[in-house]
Amino acid sequence: MNILIRAENPQDIEEISRITYAAFLGKFSDHPTEHLIVDGLREADMLTLSLVAEVDGKIVGHVAFSPVTINNEFMDWYGLGPVSVSPELQKQGIGSKLIRDGLSLLKERGAKGCVLEGSPTYYQRFGFKSYAGLTYHASPAPEFFMALPFYDEVPTGSVEYHKAFYISA
Repeated sequence: MNILIRAENPQDIEEISRITYAAFLGKFSDHPTEHLIVDGLREADMLTLSLVAEVDGKIVGHVAFSPVTINNEFMDWYGLGPVSVSPELQKQGIGSKLIRDGLSLLKERGAKGCVLEGSPTYYQRFGFKSYAGLTYHASPAPEFFMALPFYDEVPTGSVEYHKAFYISA
């Protein structure tokens, strides 16, 4: 499968929303809100990176990266997510390619690191791991909140995502 990763453009927005909704439907809720998070980040101009995956000219995946604060200060760290792939194409490497390409672009742009909340089994393959001194209040358990420093230094403190992450349907 030939997967093209590129930056989103305005005509992609509706398809990104549809794919994100479909990707999360039934996973954690029958009323997913991840598509609303992406919309909220875009409306607030807080999508540092918004990448789509195309296969045969059709958008089949999306990943968002947005700034986070640590102890209420922006330190050039970003949050990964949501990441979504059309349900019929999941587990074929599309999400992994979106994540790897996004992390590479973030680092090229001078970011110091990236955080996320998710499955350690899945995200450790990209180098993410939990750090005792870096926390996120909404994480169900410490091992689900992970960081990937691009350099040696890992800050300590409480991470906060943009308010778009705290919406409800």
